Amino acid sequence: MEMEMEMEMRAEEDIEIGEDITPPLTPLAFALHDSLLSSHCSSCFSLLPPHPFPPLHFTPTFPHNPHHVLSSSSYCSPLCSTSDSPLHVSSAELHLLHLLQSHPSTYPHGDSSDLRAALRLLHSLPAMGPSARIVGLLTNHHKFLHHDDHHRIRDGARAMFLARKMRDEAPNVCSDNSSSVSPDDAVLEEAALCLVLTNAVEVQDKTGRTLGISVYGPSFCWINHSCSPNACYRFLVSPPPPPPCSAEKTPLRIAPLGQGTQIESGVCSNNVFIKECGSYGPRVIVRSIKRIKKGEEVTVTYTDLLQPKAMRQSELWSRYRFICSCTRCSASPLTYVDQVLEEISAANFNSSSLSSDINFNRDKATQRLTNYIDDAIDDYLSIGDPESSSVRLEHVLTQGLSDKQSECEEETSQLTYWLHPLHHLSLNAYTTLASAYKIRATDLSALYSKMDDHLLNALDLSRTSTAYSLLLAGATHHLFRSESSLIVSVANFWSSAGESLLTLARSSVWSQFVQQDLPVSNPSSTGKYRCPNCSLADKFETDSFHGQVRYADFDYVSNEFVDCVNNFTQNVWNFLGLGCHYLRVVKNPIDFSWLGTIRYSSVGEDIVRSSGTEVASKCGAGRRISGSEAEGYNNQVRICLFKLGVHCLLYGGYLASICYGNSHLTRNVGKILDLEESIESLS
Repeated sequence: MEMEMEMEMRAEEDIEIGEDITPPLTPLAFALHDSLLSSHCSSCFSLLPPHPFPPLHFTPTFPHNPHHVLSSSSYCSPLCSTSDSPLHVSSAELHLLHLLQSHPSTYPHGDSSDLRAALRLLHSLPAMGPSARIVGLLTNHHKFLHHDDHHRIRDGARAMFLARKMRDEAPNVCSDNSSSVSPDDAVLEEAALCLVLTNAVEVQDKTGRTLGISVYGPSFCWINHSCSPNACYRFLVSPPPPPPCSAEKTPLRIAPLGQGTQIESGVCSNNVFIKECGSYGPRVIVRSIKRIKKGEEVTVTYTDLLQPKAMRQSELWSRYRFICSCTRCSASPLTYVDQVLEEISAANFNSSSLSSDINFNRDKATQRLTNYIDDAIDDYLSIGDPESSSVRLEHVLTQGLSDKQSECEEETSQLTYWLHPLHHLSLNAYTTLASAYKIRATDLSALYSKMDDHLLNALDLSRTSTAYSLLLAGATHHLFRSESSLIVSVANFWSSAGESLLTLARSSVWSQFVQQDLPVSNPSSTGKYRCPNCSLADKFETDSFHGQVRYADFDYVSNEFVDCVNNFTQNVWNFLGLGCHYLRVVKNPIDFSWLGTIRYSSVGEDIVRSSGTEVASKCGAGRRISGSEAEGYNNQVRICLFKLGVHCLLYGGYLASICYGNSHLTRNVGKILDLEESIESLS
């Protein structure tokens, strides 16, 4: 993606929020990740059918094993196979895969998708020498050669060179002679690989799973980065429609700054790219997430916007070799969002007093907390121990992390560090806790079918998972109100919170506490569960089924949603936080005014004052629900949870429709109708 500010794309007309800015753009080059070659289509990246289509019949054999044909690509349809198979072979991508399979030491750096995309790019474009730009796209060749990762680039270029030589001279080439390839032999391959590393984007499916990488032409790659962007993009991962396509296409509503689209320094016009690329590969569409005036620069983000400034800057430099100077990064003092994303409190503890200490090494504290939380999350993601991960994360959220000194120092120098509830590490912890508790509940329910204490504990775990999911959505929404470019993350978190709330509300285990089921009289309507104080459900349902969502009243809709959700949350938050000390300290997951002056408050001190120094209780860790807790499991709470879930799911779909299109709101409305039918079936 573009990094030099002289190349930028500007709006050719006024663009409202939630509008497509480009038509579906086809890639210059693309490649699935190695691990997905056997499960996804190598052309469009969609899931393969039960009986996928192989490459065309001319796939070659190799001299080291002439009876073996390397199976390296599969396709979802004859169209994808016909369009991609020739390039798979002629670009030497197939030869590269054979080389890496037979001699892994040729490229000991893991996934080869960058190399394969670079080979495809080299073969598809006219012959040319290495330069600062190739077909208009920046290579950063000179910067990458001074990069810490330059060995990977050199090894990759050598492997590409050998693969292309195998293609041209297959019977006479030894595939393990990478040491004989000098840097001068593979200069063009190096430039192409650097271009891919600079400009490629990760292609994701609708669940957010990364499938592979893709490089697009200037219409996309000249869109610069901002940490407060006004646009986002989505991918179309499906077979392309057969020509001719009668569907109406969005025109290209952006153009480069300068003399039209034909720029010097080797840049081709957009029309040339469209002809060269054909119509296959994962397509990308750019969409506005803010109102954009005619002549205003269009920007997207290249990094995670829920990271603090220092982390964003480090990642952008490491990956793209530039220092961001957008309005958010240039703000002095830091923006409110960047302040709280890195806010840490510290306090001294001894036998006689508890005092705040603002003079401490923040870099050291951040690193210690980061290492601890990353390690705790790794317990879940890598080791597969969600309970250990939950206990450790809740311990650091509630009790902080002690700064154990290696030297003998005065007692008053013993510090304990706490994360601000809106710190980016806290948000990561909430994400993991919501998932870990959900997995623990699912695993426990799968082991026991009879209604007993185990299933009650499973409901307890599910309740805690829901609480963390709601806290994550509320916390990011609080930040979103100050930085609207966080809309993509907020949309996902509200949808997840809504699904979690609705799943909890319809659990059959409620029958142990509630004799009366949810009174669903008409499963085709959400009317029973609409808040009498707002018309969100009516508006969203009408808009979604008419295929047109109106965003002119975006601020009004958002404010109305927050008011309603806040009212519901006040009625169920104590119930959701039962048995979990950290959740009880969070007074309100929607309205964070309880934090006071956030920049100088010490949340850690509040936690300690309210809990002493006791270790946080293990939420739902195999304990029986007490009688006082069971009182919270009543029909009034259950219905309130359902209403809250409906609001969250609808609003999440509304925000997602701004980012991705109307189908996301329609899908969430459909989920609500399905859940209502499920609840009616419990009667």
